[in-house]
Amino acid sequence: MNSLYATPLTLNDGTETDFGRFKGNVVMVVNVASQCGFTPQYAGLELLYGKFRDQGFEVLGVPCNQFAGQEPGNDAEIAEFCQRNFGVTFPLTAKANVRGKDQHPLYAELTQFKNGPLPGLVKWNFEKFLVNRDGAVVARFAPTVEPDSPEVLAAIEDALA
Repeated sequence: MNSLYATPLTLNDGTETDFGRFKGNVVMVVNVASQCGFTPQYAGLELLYGKFRDQGFEVLGVPCNQFAGQEPGNDAEIAEFCQRNFGVTFPLTAKANVRGKDQHPLYAELTQFKNGPLPGLVKWNFEKFLVNRDGAVVARFAPTVEPDSPEVLAAIEDALA
């Protein structure tokens, strides 16, 4: 699944890059929204980022408005909201679709991961994909699973080891 690294990304500030910028790191990719019941998870994601960043851990937030219109803002509004309300310092992409005919190529790759309780399409905001240092998806967590839950922490620690 090293084709994941060639996947183009546009960051929230308009910077063009690709997922290869994370090569060699463990990455949690999360589709995020600022008007969702799970929005407070931004705080937990930022804590994870702070706790594990020095060990080669990254969080990548992918704002998405596909679920009940819960991310209506533009990229600048989203960045400002995340910084003001949750002190987010991890990177965000430009707003993207995580399913459907306009699905972002990153999610076309991520959703090929079939293990665990959530195979296939992203079901809601704040689904979490954990990508290991080799670019393989090693875990996927439901929106209801908090970023600081024991199973998420264990998966991150295993991937970093």
